[in-house]
Amino acid sequence: MTQLSLPTFDDVVAAAKRIEGVAHRTPVMTSRTVNEAFGAEVFFKCENLQRMGAFKFRGAFNALSKFTEEQRRRGVVAFSSGNHAQAVALSARLLNMPATIVMPHDAPEMKVAATRGYGGNVVIYDRYKEDREQIGRDLAARHGLTLIPPYDHPDVMAGQGTAAKELFEEVGPLDAFFVPLGGGGLLSGSALVTRALSPDCKLYAVEPEAGNDGQQSFRSGNIVHIDTPRTIADGAQTQHLGHYTFAIIRRDVDDVLTASDAELIDCMRFFAARMKTIVEPTGCLGFAAARQMKDQLKGKRVGVLISGGNVDIQRFAELLLSN
Repeated sequence: MTQLSLPTFDDVVAAAKRIEGVAHRTPVMTSRTVNEAFGAEVFFKCENLQRMGAFKFRGAFNALSKFTEEQRRRGVVAFSSGNHAQAVALSARLLNMPATIVMPHDAPEMKVAATRGYGGNVVIYDRYKEDREQIGRDLAARHGLTLIPPYDHPDVMAGQGTAAKELFEEVGPLDAFFVPLGGGGLLSGSALVTRALSPDCKLYAVEPEAGNDGQQSFRSGNIVHIDTPRTIADGAQTQHLGHYTFAIIRRDVDDVLTASDAELIDCMRFFAARMKTIVEPTGCLGFAAARQMKDQLKGKRVGVLISGGNVDIQRFAELLLSN
């Protein structure tokens, strides 16, 4: 295989300049209740308050803003269960280019509606029977579109890393940092930043218990492919890591942990009740794992990246009321 040209921290710095004034610089929140329970200082980077409700806007806008005039004229195609879909559609609208988005038939209706609302042309597929990556490649070839995948792309990864860059700039070095893991775009971008700005920090990836392909890949040293996992964390229903993302994850991440759907629901309840903020199941992955490890985090400075808040309100209520 051709040697990969991996993004670097300098690429994250460049991305931060590119998205400045367009992406929100999201707040960092703390909770006295959490700090007392952990016996630690815990800092939540709230990407649920980012434009379109998730960190994905950072990577999408960074990638699309580097298009040539010809690429902009022809347009972009992407595949996504929801957050990358919305991010690409909104970025394309802001940059005045057409966007085609391949989305699964069971994607949250709120995410599909928002993607269409941003001007995206949505193409529906069955995630359990069809290959979204092949559909995306076919559309790109047929219509001359530029394919921007949700995570395995250097410009996307660099853009996602800007969230961690803002966190470290605001709170300083950390002892531990928990980041959700789906395909690895957010994690790999965060890893570049962590190793540059807080090199001794323990970096933990967290994925759904039902879809631990990242954990299997990390421990075996090879990318493991799985069937689409059945989990409420729809933003992390990926089947495998990317070649770019895995290379950085292997090099820079300390461990890959998992969280159950029940733990994610409990974290959603906590965020809603005690911190007055809506977090989607995927966005709770980092906090769920930090809670598992709280006894090991006493006296530490801990970062938790909340990746998004895009969850249908009715579904949100049902999950909070479930046992």
